[in-house]
Amino acid sequence: MEINQILKADVLDIIFEGRNKSYGAYELRRTYDRRITTALIAMTGLCLLMFLATFLAKGNDKDGKPLFVKDIEFVDIEKRVNNPPPPPPPPTPKPPVVEIAQFTPPLIIADDEVKPEDELKDMKQLEDAKIGTFDVAGVKDIGFVAPPVEKTTGVVETPKKADQDWDIIFKKVEIEAKFPGGPEAWKKYLERNLDANAATNDGAPAGSYRVKVQFIVDKTGAISNVEAIEVPKECPTCGAEAVKIIRKGGNWQPAMQNGRNVIYQAIQYITYQVAEE
Repeated sequence: MEINQILKADVLDIIFEGRNKSYGAYELRRTYDRRITTALIAMTGLCLLMFLATFLAKGNDKDGKPLFVKDIEFVDIEKRVNNPPPPPPPPTPKPPVVEIAQFTPPLIIADDEVKPEDELKDMKQLEDAKIGTFDVAGVKDIGFVAPPVEKTTGVVETPKKADQDWDIIFKKVEIEAKFPGGPEAWKKYLERNLDANAATNDGAPAGSYRVKVQFIVDKTGAISNVEAIEVPKECPTCGAEAVKIIRKGGNWQPAMQNGRNVIYQAIQYITYQVAEE
């Protein structure tokens, strides 16, 4: 481009001097402002059309819907306040107190030791009365269920015997007598001291032979009255062997019943084995 043409030339002409203007970039830049202006005009026209359509639609809805007017009804508050409330329901009558007769457990004692309240009731007095832990005055039982009486636990306890005989032999107790160290120590004592060949020496055939030994453990834990009450006929000396070893076992811990040491009858089973040759 000549110097005298530069002052009159466009910026695009200067940039694309000596370049291929038909490639496309030159044409796009040349028409850029015109395309932007066209797009803005089109968008503005579209927005105006949408706004106008919305406005017209709202105007039609207002004209088409009828307007309803409802009168407000005022209520006389004084009439409501002055109306008396309904009467309360009548009270529920309390159920009658049913006569209750005290239950007296049978106890064999001297006549002069019987208290008046502990005397046994006649069966005729119990026919129309409930059974309880103490006497309650009331109407006769005619078949309805009596309400619970206060201070009634519902548990009838049998009087404990104050003169219980503690010198009898107990077979069942709360705490059984045991060898010092417990069952495991007793088992080891028997295995270490019993003659395991007693049945073999008696010529018993192969098998198992059980001996039942009964003995007494007194209040001090001493053992007495050791007796073999069941001895197999194939092994007559097995019972004597078991009695001898149990008798040498020393003192045990005594049995206890109601917190007291008692005399206890213990049972011990001992089994002898004869192996096959």
